Amino acid sequence: MEAVGINLEMVLTIMGAIGLFLYGMFKMGEGLQNSAGDKVRRILEALTGNRLLAVLVGIVVTAVIQASGATTVMVVGFVNAGLMTLEQAIGVIMGSNIGTTITAQMVAFKLEKCALPAIALGMIIRFAVRRKKSKAFSDFLLGFGMLFLGISILGTALEGLRTYPPFMKLMLASGDSPILGVIVGALFTT
Repeated sequence: MEAVGINLEMVLTIMGAIGLFLYGMFKMGEGLQNSAGDKVRRILEALTGNRLLAVLVGIVVTAVIQASGATTVMVVGFVNAGLMTLEQAIGVIMGSNIGTTITAQMVAFKLEKCALPAIALGMIIRFAVRRKKSKAFSDFLLGFGMLFLGISILGTALEGLRTYPPFMKLMLASGDSPILGVIVGALFTT
């Protein structure tokens, strides 16, 4: 796997960072749902009756949990549970796609500096408190920290690609060809 600029350590670091990010996203969503699940369901039910409010809910929820995919998964779960209609879900999912741009802006604010303190606080709460809701909130904090720690590690691991000629050539070619751009975007997203 050795190549100019890419090596096994870089690939494993990238995979580990993505794993940390995905697990953090899962724990954050699970913690949020467990700490405020019933309240969140009632609020979503009330706010998604109006299409504009449904879009705003999708934007806010995605900005808070940092993942439109997680928002979509939660919304699908709410529809399956009969807590939301398909019409309500569509507005929230549209809003979650808009919220993704807010997530990108939050990354620009260097929230990864909060990652380790959030993990530390989450662990303190997890070991110091016995209440189920508090433990769920600790999962939210741990997930938040892991998510941003994963992003930070991923960013550091990918810095070498900026000067890697084959990668630069691929990026330039995908700008000239919309089909290649879609394929490259789909691969990176996957």
